[in-house]
Amino acid sequence: MQLEQFKYDNRIVRDFGVATIIWGLVGMSVGLLVACQLIWPEMNFLTQYSTFGRVRPVHTNAVIFAFVGNGIFMGVYYSLQRVLKARMFSDVLSKIHFWGWQLIIVASAITLPLGFTSSHEYAEMEWPIDIAITLIWVVFGINMFGTIIKRRERHMYVAVWFYIATFVTVAVLHIVNSIQLPVSMWKSFYVYAGVQDALVQWWYGHNAVAFFLTTPYLGMMYYFLPKMANRPVYSYKLSILHFWSLIFIYIWAGPHHLLYTSLPSWVQSLGVVFSIMLIAPSWGGMINGLLTLRGAWDKVRTEPMLKFMVVALTSYGMATFEGPMLSLKQVNAIAHFTDWIVAHVHVGALGWNGFMTFAILYYLIPRVYKTTLHSKKLANVHFWIGTLGILFYAIPMYWAAVVQGLMWKEFTPEGVLKYPNFLATTLEIIPMHMMRAIGGALYLSGAIIMTYNLVKTIKKGSLLANEAAEAPALLPLKSIERDQHRRLERKPILFMVLALIAILIGGIVEMIPTFTVSSNIPTIAAVKPYTALELQGRDLYIREGCVNCHSQTVRPFRSETSRYGEYSKAGEFVYDRPFLWGSKRTGPDLHRVGGKYPHKWHFDHLLDPTITSPGSIMPAYPWLIEQALDNSTLQAKMRAMRTLGVPYRGDEIDQALADLQKQATNITKDLASNQVEIRSDREIVAMIAYLQRLGTDIKAVVAEEPAAKSDQN
Repeated sequence: MQLEQFKYDNRIVRDFGVATIIWGLVGMSVGLLVACQLIWPEMNFLTQYSTFGRVRPVHTNAVIFAFVGNGIFMGVYYSLQRVLKARMFSDVLSKIHFWGWQLIIVASAITLPLGFTSSHEYAEMEWPIDIAITLIWVVFGINMFGTIIKRRERHMYVAVWFYIATFVTVAVLHIVNSIQLPVSMWKSFYVYAGVQDALVQWWYGHNAVAFFLTTPYLGMMYYFLPKMANRPVYSYKLSILHFWSLIFIYIWAGPHHLLYTSLPSWVQSLGVVFSIMLIAPSWGGMINGLLTLRGAWDKVRTEPMLKFMVVALTSYGMATFEGPMLSLKQVNAIAHFTDWIVAHVHVGALGWNGFMTFAILYYLIPRVYKTTLHSKKLANVHFWIGTLGILFYAIPMYWAAVVQGLMWKEFTPEGVLKYPNFLATTLEIIPMHMMRAIGGALYLSGAIIMTYNLVKTIKKGSLLANEAAEAPALLPLKSIERDQHRRLERKPILFMVLALIAILIGGIVEMIPTFTVSSNIPTIAAVKPYTALELQGRDLYIREGCVNCHSQTVRPFRSETSRYGEYSKAGEFVYDRPFLWGSKRTGPDLHRVGGKYPHKWHFDHLLDPTITSPGSIMPAYPWLIEQALDNSTLQAKMRAMRTLGVPYRGDEIDQALADLQKQATNITKDLASNQVEIRSDREIVAMIAYLQRLGTDIKAVVAEEPAAKSDQN
């Protein structure tokens, strides 16, 4: 059989590898900064562009899309060529993909600190960047499927299955979650509102973890672990079961992020059921990986990259056990909104994604530079420092979570909250946050050691940009394949369509009834759209990233209704674009804060939180007092809202500026009566107006319809 000569493109692998290292250091450094800000808020350097609320999404997006994203493309471009026995479909598309992705990262790193955010977790970038992400993802897909179609290997190896599922699912998730109506270049409103927006966001957010942080890494595990251990994958049949069950079940689990909220209970229950089922395929993948090392455990002692792989798989197993456990309502009632969520996420990010990325870098860089690793000893040092970093990070966060959960719910024998002041909990866990910061510093130090090691490795080698290879051409199939799955592996387009169907079923079942059956979200007649000034204040709240620390949904627990007030109803959020329920309480819930404090309290709290809350770790917001409110797009915002179904009348929009000024003047008069002189056009006035509106509509319902209260309780 005649062999065809071709060359693998290692340059694109190297480029994504270098980007992975650089952005990893950046993302981890920003993470260490935000960890320190939760101990010393003055570490925002007293500027509005580096507060926790604005920088935290920079950290999450830098780690997810810059560090892990480039790591995915590094591993995919290397392994895809080799399992398909073909060079990438187009060198030009590879370069467009690389530079386009880096520009998206830079654009995000610039716009997020400026306050241009859509507020959807893990998808905060505004609409121009969303469009760019879509285009570059399509470029990646064309390049990948072009390579699959021109392959010289008839059957697609298991890694390719996971790459295909990643491409189609991320495309669906991103497009559905990013449907927005633009108002200006850096402002838009989601077409979804309130409960529906929450469902879409966490359908996206949970499955971004599933299909960006998990499935491509599973594909890389199936390729790189056998290569590193020089052992075949333990079970082909288990890999089939693992793949199809994982992609079908995972997509249903998103609602477990919204337990005890006003999301319809049947959707919550579906999320719980499928989350529990998710343990089986997840652990099936972990077991398949660990059993691949049978007969090769002696190599784990000597090869640092295998050490990283073993801890990565162990972290994956722990994270995928923890997720279903957190979806149990009894556990969720205590753990949700606490630092347990932070610990859970970072076991996956630091252990699973981070350690596997490090292992692949240690494997790839010496090979594409035709040399050996500069120092195995340094790689081992990196492993142990990184492992200690994970432990120092996660264990204090679990500890903090137990403290938070118990303190929030504890009552005295007399039946009143033992810790009515939320700040008491915050101050209690500061030592744990200090330990978390130490863990982050250790992990970052390990990454710096790796960078030094790999730079030295690169310097002693030379890039093998085009690696010669040969393989027989893909000839017409003469024999009939009896294995049905192997027959499917010969048909990549059919494989993609079946994967697409598998992931669409769960989303369709959960979302379509929630969007079309009105009884899922009962309306409340007294709930009115935000006034012009309140709408502007809400956008300031979003700009400052307040949702990163404050939730806006009171759950139906005695501890929460005693602390915050009446639990939240679905009909209260019908005009909220985006929803702002949050996922972590570093500060108290704000859904019932309206009317709870006078205007001056809010003014003082934003000027310097320690005035009203001694010991607070919330940063000060003096620029809200200094900066004038920008009303240039106000009427455009209200028109966009009306297009989306908010019942603003034409005359309301026409006189919006006058109505805004009238409400602002009333607030400034009240402040003046309390010895606070402030101009009515300042941003803080709009912020106060919004905060004072929160949760007040439900009180109007209770006042107008006394019978409703007994029904709702």
